[in-house]
Amino acid sequence: MKKWIMLLIIVFILAGCDSAEKPQHTGNGRNESAGQDSAVQPAKQNTDDSQTHQKPDAGVQTVLVKEDQIRRGNLVLVNKEFKLDADAVPSDIVHLHDTPELLQGYALLDNSIRLSRQVAEHFNGMMEAAAKDGVVHFMLSSGYRDMEEQEQLYREKGADYALPAGYSEHNLGLSMDIGSTQMPIDRSPEGRWLQEHAWKYGFILRYPKDKTEITGIQYEPWHFRYVGLPHSRIMEEKRFTLEEYLMFLKKEKEFSTTVEGQRYDIRYVPVAKGGTSIKLPDHSPYVLSGNNMDGVIVTVIRGGGDR
Repeated sequence: MKKWIMLLIIVFILAGCDSAEKPQHTGNGRNESAGQDSAVQPAKQNTDDSQTHQKPDAGVQTVLVKEDQIRRGNLVLVNKEFKLDADAVPSDIVHLHDTPELLQGYALLDNSIRLSRQVAEHFNGMMEAAAKDGVVHFMLSSGYRDMEEQEQLYREKGADYALPAGYSEHNLGLSMDIGSTQMPIDRSPEGRWLQEHAWKYGFILRYPKDKTEITGIQYEPWHFRYVGLPHSRIMEEKRFTLEEYLMFLKKEKEFSTTVEGQRYDIRYVPVAKGGTSIKLPDHSPYVLSGNNMDGVIVTVIRGGGDR
């Protein structure tokens, strides 16, 4: 009997010790033990970079600009120093005589004249606007020339009147010689209208009278080049040649402007061998053009500008 009593006493003592060692969870994020509060420690977080997934920038896309893009686009510089890459000629060159829908509001000096279809469409829009102003005697005397034609012209005319193949803007398909059927273009209503309005349609007078030292070409009041908006607007406002404009962008790196309520963000990006990745807004259209030197001009078209 005494043995059973002693056994029961030992069991009660052991049960009491076990209860005292177990903390009681109260549900408030703390442990109640020995009369002291201690905050619950969060689980140790994995800081291994290999296990961390970085979220991409919201609203941004990454575009790889390849090295050959330097030599393509509406802003490529072609002059005595920078030669045109033969592969950079637009693929949409057409004979204007064979595309009557593009031959509106102007005459052709002959049936061999060719242009980029894109440029011809913009030129048509410009001719329609001129006609509304009563200026209607335009004529194209020259457009695109391939390398063989340019080389032949150079041999026939010499360096005083022509450039070697690849160094003339006429090899690009974006330039044209515009005349008047009535009189020399620099004394005609057509020439005056172009001087005032051509930029609105993306065209520039490529070889101005007071910029010969920069372009290396004598004044040509007939030679116009398509560069597109907003670039033609900026060049008109700042009186830049294409050479000056590209140097301006290279120096500024970034530039913004608004044309008729439309905002444009323009950026110069140098392109390395093997290509360069750039970040662009995910939902804004953009245009890339090489400068034919060392990089590209990125033009992002925003929703609306300051009105």
